[in-house]
Amino acid sequence: MKMNNKIIVLAALMAACLPLSAQKYKGVVDKSVAVVGGETILLSDIESEVQQIRAGGSSSDRDLRCEVLEAMMEGKLFLMQARIDSITVGMDMVESNLSQRIDYMRTSLGGDEEVEKYFGKPLYKLRQEWRKALEEQSLTEQERYQVASKIAEVTPYDVQQFIETTDSLDLPVVPMKYQLSQICLYPDREAAAVAVREKLLSLRERIMNGEKFSTLARIYSEDPGSARRGGELGMASKSIFWPAFSDAAMALRPGTISQIVETPDGFHIIEVIEKKGDMFNARHILIKPQYTVEDQEKAFARLDSLKTVIESGEMAFDLAARFYSEDLPTRTNGGQMADPSTGSSYFEIDQLKPADYAAIKDLEPGQISQPVESQDNEGYLQGRQGNLIYKIIRVDKIIPAHTATFENDYNQLLESVEQKKQVAAVNAFLDEKIKTTYIVIDPLFAECEFSREAWNARK
Repeated sequence: MKMNNKIIVLAALMAACLPLSAQKYKGVVDKSVAVVGGETILLSDIESEVQQIRAGGSSSDRDLRCEVLEAMMEGKLFLMQARIDSITVGMDMVESNLSQRIDYMRTSLGGDEEVEKYFGKPLYKLRQEWRKALEEQSLTEQERYQVASKIAEVTPYDVQQFIETTDSLDLPVVPMKYQLSQICLYPDREAAAVAVREKLLSLRERIMNGEKFSTLARIYSEDPGSARRGGELGMASKSIFWPAFSDAAMALRPGTISQIVETPDGFHIIEVIEKKGDMFNARHILIKPQYTVEDQEKAFARLDSLKTVIESGEMAFDLAARFYSEDLPTRTNGGQMADPSTGSSYFEIDQLKPADYAAIKDLEPGQISQPVESQDNEGYLQGRQGNLIYKIIRVDKIIPAHTATFENDYNQLLESVEQKKQVAAVNAFLDEKIKTTYIVIDPLFAECEFSREAWNARK
């Protein structure tokens, strides 16, 4: 069951995994550990951030508290300047981010009570603290952007100078890129959906007649994460599920079984175990439409025929795509494929679906692949797998990997120069502010090796 990267975290396990370096902070009364101008950083601020990072499963090769402190101190410098510049906060975005953070924590830790236990504070207090932190984060990010965007406009002369003064080994490398076109056919999705519905109706009837939902979920559910737990998903916010799923679950009384629910993941039946406000714990059985060998053979035979007609010169590829392809986004462009996230018609190898790359990796421009089973782009931007599709792919153009040149890759070089100048502007801003701002760092963090040397000089 796809739930927007839902993670189940056990607080006891995480506590056991705390590094030895964290022990020196235990038992220390909350206090100010850094002053940056008129801004104060408390030990509790650092501990709260560390807890959130660990709750999300992240780690660091450096001392995490030192890393957090350094980031907070840099943030305070931007925050102070943002207030001088009278930058305002977009509260709608802050509230949206706050809701997402709370839902994530409630789901990760198992509900409001577990969140309060893990952080040692009531939820209303956490809301206040996180809202303030998000407001400051918004101001900080806006000021950082302003500092970075104040660089002078990059000119062709700047780009040429960058090329001439940079070792060729350090110039950007443009990876191999492909321009591709496709003709696609879908299997009989209607028949597959009917078969799934019939199977789920049969399972639902067995449950209504006394068989245990959890037993059938272990046997039949195609959601491996929950199937081994008898289909149980754990207490989670309704916002992390597909709307159709959460709406159906929230409408159920505990112990009742839903009708069949369709989501982009497939088809489900749901049993709600418990509900608390806008959170619920449920079991589900997920079954996805399955397609037969006959579906594939039928589609491959038709694609083979189209490939033969195109290669014989009887019909152009783009015309065949407009007439026969069932993938609407590419059909209207004569089959030309585009990256759904950027709109670019050029693909790097890691941007191609594995099945697509395997089909075209040995082809030359103008050649057409054998029929291949792949996925469409439905749900691509939401990070989920697309629907099954059969296709043939023509390689329209191949751009070999090469060192960027002024003539062929100006835009990429321009971006590199802009980024270099922006980083330099941000670094110059921070170095100057560190020199001219009143800063005190508590001896508790004297052993920290900050990544910016200017901070180390202020310890």
